Amino acid sequence: MTATLEVILTPAEFGPLRERDLSQTVCVVFDILRATTTMITALANGAESIIPVEQIGEALEVRRQRPNVLLAGERDGVRIRANQTGGTEFDLGNSPREFTADKVQGKTIVMTTTNGTRALRSCASAKTVLIGSFLNLRATANWLRENKPQHLILVCSAPMSRLPSKTSSRRRCLRAVWPNYAGGTVADSAEVARRIYPLMQSNLLDAMKQSRNGRRLLAMPGLREDVWFSVQRETVSFTAQMSKKA
Repeated sequence: MTATLEVILTPAEFGPLRERDLSQTVCVVFDILRATTTMITALANGAESIIPVEQIGEALEVRRQRPNVLLAGERDGVRIRANQTGGTEFDLGNSPREFTADKVQGKTIVMTTTNGTRALRSCASAKTVLIGSFLNLRATANWLRENKPQHLILVCSAPMSRLPSKTSSRRRCLRAVWPNYAGGTVADSAEVARRIYPLMQSNLLDAMKQSRNGRRLLAMPGLREDVWFSVQRETVSFTAQMSKKA
């Protein structure tokens, strides 16, 4: 069977992805600024688990059933407030710097973000879904090299205007696994991403500044440090996988 490698470039493709048969496919989801970076940080700091949901209402329903969970998420980049939920203030936003051990250790976190958690849910039927970030990129790439999935999709959660903030990580992952797929069926989007990566890898922070989301975060005094935090490389050595029960 021919190996296939594909890249999902924008949230507009989440709907069609959800309808596909992904039962033999491995998906790796990247939302560098900031959802997947935040998830990896929370797990590194001892969070028990993270439940990604698409809508605020879904998160509130999980809290109703499980009062001890933490609610985390953002809309328009900032923490979800009581006036957006009918009275419930979210415990955390989407800044990885918020998810310290004293707040998240041993906790289950229900999380909803503008695009990152939607990307994860769109892959829910896949054989395996990995959560990718610069923080654990080497571990993720090593997992892919060792397991050699027959069908691999790298999923970017950013709209087209924000692509540099997500495609840098995806390009680096592509470079690592390319030998496994170069002789198979490679989507044009994957080929383009692989070729662009060498142009941006020398200065990832500048690459983030080219994205709309990066510029937006840098303009917000309370969140600008998230951009620097999110481009740290290989600070954790584990892979993170979405459970079928999520």
